[in-house]
Amino acid sequence: MYTQTNTAKMVAPALALLVTAASFTTHASVTPDRTRLIFKESDKSISVTLRNNDPKLPYLAQSWIEDEKGNKISSPLTVLPPVQRIDAMMNGQVKVQGMPDISKLPADRESMFYFNVREIPPKSNKPNTLQIALQTRIKLFWRPKALAEINMREPWQHKVTLTRNGQTFTVNNPTPYYVILSNASTQKNGNPAAGFTPLVMPPKTSAPLNVKMDSVPVLTYVNDYGARLSLIFKCNGNSCQVDAEQSRKG
Repeated sequence: MYTQTNTAKMVAPALALLVTAASFTTHASVTPDRTRLIFKESDKSISVTLRNNDPKLPYLAQSWIEDEKGNKISSPLTVLPPVQRIDAMMNGQVKVQGMPDISKLPADRESMFYFNVREIPPKSNKPNTLQIALQTRIKLFWRPKALAEINMREPWQHKVTLTRNGQTFTVNNPTPYYVILSNASTQKNGNPAAGFTPLVMPPKTSAPLNVKMDSVPVLTYVNDYGARLSLIFKCNGNSCQVDAEQSRKG
């Protein structure tokens, strides 16, 4: 009886801890107003609105930039202010600022960074309360002025090609832009092929699709506005090009 009583005393707090943690992992309270950022060479800075969606509590919002490898940086881009208080159901604003050495970035292709915001909740007065600081991380693309203005009717993702070798495919990005592939399926809006993981393809690179498919895959890419759109291919031998007309039909 003694053992059962003590076990119950140990299990109850553990269960409470798990329930509390689960409740905090569902939704971030402080969120940016978009899912990706485009910083043009002509921009001195860009503004990002942060929203505190909590109906009662103020939060601190800590923001910073990381390079493509996930290293925290303060140049060639930085965020101001790095920390701010945002009251319940109110907005805050940060600026992503270009620094002097931004001129050293490649002028013939995009560069990618990450914008991060971490919410810091107020200290709880309740004992035995687990508080979790959630973090949102979105892609930030620096786009040099040498690149052509974006044509939404003829997006650069339509220049992606596939090279077929049996049941495997290599994805080729010949453009000076990043291509973000979120899905590979046997049909439009279909379930992801088994084993597929999203691809972030830097400019002028190729990468294996890493899944075996009996038919030519339909790829899904993410555009500047966070929309997910399809790439439907037509093949001539082992070389596959985007069928722009079919892809535009959505």
